[in-house]
Amino acid sequence: MDLRKLKTLIDLVSESNVSELEITEPEGKVRIVKGPVGAPVVAQASAVAPAPLAAAAPLPVAPVVLTQAEQAATTGHVVKSPMVGTYYASASPEAKPFVQVGSVVKEGETICIIEAMKILNEIEADKSGTITRIVVDNGQAVEYGQPLFHIE
Repeated sequence: MDLRKLKTLIDLVSESNVSELEITEPEGKVRIVKGPVGAPVVAQASAVAPAPLAAAAPLPVAPVVLTQAEQAATTGHVVKSPMVGTYYASASPEAKPFVQVGSVVKEGETICIIEAMKILNEIEADKSGTITRIVVDNGQAVEYGQPLFHIE
């Protein structure tokens, strides 16, 4: 979807009484959700990739290196970043964090936001349990595959 068209849609949702808008086009799907007053507009985009003509070699992914102390402290399930971007613990600077150490989460529950290319992507828990560790700080840049949370 054209970036100008996406910005126009976000502006329209922001200025209207519409709280959620989802558009599906051949090149992708966009979902825009407006939160409480003062909260940022959350837009999720997923591109529908055309079938590849030839098999492409996978791109190398740099492994996340943990120190020995971090490896020893790693227990339970690790939630990793699905993309490169900026980690946010809450929907807005004034809002309370989605989760804290000790929070009980269910699979599919929003646990943070990662901003990538001016789009705020809600990251969901991929396992139910209790948050035992938050590995990153609010506003920190994260890499693909970087540990974000530990869930037991």
